Amino acid sequence: MSQSILSEVREGIQVITLNRPEKKNAFTQAMYTRIREEMIAAADNPKVRVLLLRGAGGVFSAGNDMHDFSAQPVDGAPVSDSPATQLMKVWIAMEKPVVAAVAGVAVGIGSTCLPHCDAVIAGSSTVFRLPFTSLGLVPEFGSTLTLLSAAGKVKASHFLLTGEPFDAEVAYELGMVSQICDDDQVDKRAMQLCMKLAALSPTAVRATKRLLNSGADQQQMLQVIDDEMVLFRQGRESAEHREAVAAFIEKRPADFSEFE
Repeated sequence: MSQSILSEVREGIQVITLNRPEKKNAFTQAMYTRIREEMIAAADNPKVRVLLLRGAGGVFSAGNDMHDFSAQPVDGAPVSDSPATQLMKVWIAMEKPVVAAVAGVAVGIGSTCLPHCDAVIAGSSTVFRLPFTSLGLVPEFGSTLTLLSAAGKVKASHFLLTGEPFDAEVAYELGMVSQICDDDQVDKRAMQLCMKLAALSPTAVRATKRLLNSGADQQQMLQVIDDEMVLFRQGRESAEHREAVAAFIEKRPADFSEFE
C-alpha cells in the first residue's frame, strides 16, 4: 500500500502522485491517511514552497475504491476521526499553494478536492463526475458550498443532484479548473506553474493565500464539511447505499424504485 502514493521534492515542489493506475487511482482509506501525512510534512518542510497533486498513468482519480470503501466498518467513531475528514481539514488549512494536474477522469473525491486547490490544470478531454446520489450518498469535501459559491444554485444543483458527467469546459465554469490544455501537456503545464509559484516571494504567496481563505470562510467550510460527513455516514448505513454497492459489484444499474 505504501506505493499507492509516491512523494518527492523537486526544486521546492512536493510532488504527490496517486499511484494506482490499474484502478484509475481510486482512493483507499490508507491513501487518505498517507496524503494527509505528506501534506503535513510539506507544510513543515522549509524547502517546500508548492505542492503538486497528480495521478499516474494519465488519470487523476476515479474516486473512492468501492471495494475498499464498502469494507470499512461504520463503528460509531466520530465523523471527524475518519481518514477522509482528517485529510480535508489539513488540506483546507494548507498555507502553501496546492496545484492539481488533472487528466483522464476526475470522479467523486477526484473532483470535490479541486476547488480547494489554488490552481488546477486539466486536460481538454478529462471527464468529471459527482456521482454521490447514484450511490445513495451526499456530496463531500464542502462541495455543496464550493460549487454553490462558484457556479450558483442552478448549475451546482444540476450536477450534484444528477451525477451526470461533464467536460473540462463545464468544470471551468463550475470553478473547479483554472486552465485547460491538451491532454499530453497537463503534467508539463502544471509543473511550469509550480515552478513559477516556487520562484515568487514565499512570504507574499502565503500571506495572499491566507487573505483568500479568511478565518470566517474557513470556519464556514469546516462546518459544511462536518455537516456533509454526518449525512455521508448515514448514507453509508442506508439500504439505498447497499443496493448501489451491490449494483456496482454486479455491474448493473442500481434499482431505487422501492425506496421512499
